[in-house]
Amino acid sequence: METLLQELTSASKLFADFKEMYEYERRLKTFTKWPFQENCKCTPENMAKAGFIHCPGENEPDVAKCFFCLLELADWEPNDDPWEEHTKRHTCDFLSLPKHFDELTMEEYYMLEMTRLRTFICKVGRCTINSFQEEVAATRQRLVDYFGSKPQLPAPPPPGDEAAAQQPGGSAAGQKEPRTSGL
Repeated sequence: METLLQELTSASKLFADFKEMYEYERRLKTFTKWPFQENCKCTPENMAKAGFIHCPGENEPDVAKCFFCLLELADWEPNDDPWEEHTKRHTCDFLSLPKHFDELTMEEYYMLEMTRLRTFICKVGRCTINSFQEEVAATRQRLVDYFGSKPQLPAPPPPGDEAAAQQPGGSAAGQKEPRTSGL
């Protein structure tokens, strides 16, 4: 659970940091150690124009991520067109802006930012749910390993068994079963 909380904290910081990446120049500055500099389609300038920022890993020097839709791509080839690679894999509202970012009205900017937030929350939510499910599965396996493969709990009484429903000091006839609402 602690790892999950650390991931959420990291994701929140990433979301705030990426807000600065609407500006082309800021995206371009992230490509300082980009392996493709000249005589190719995926130059830093073209990558930044397509909404990408450079996010290299130890073993992956060519990882790029869209600051807006969070699409992450690696294993670039010199003739890969960043705009084309981006659009064929994901619909990104930043790429489909009808005008330059600097020309947006305040309302258009806030609508765009709301879309970015929704995209971010959905992606982080899916990752969080997947991590939680993996943790549940691992915990379940540890419990099975510890207690054995078959549950040791007694079987519940069959439905409608009056004797089993009786509790000491009372009768089954006067008791009401709790029910859940249909909500």
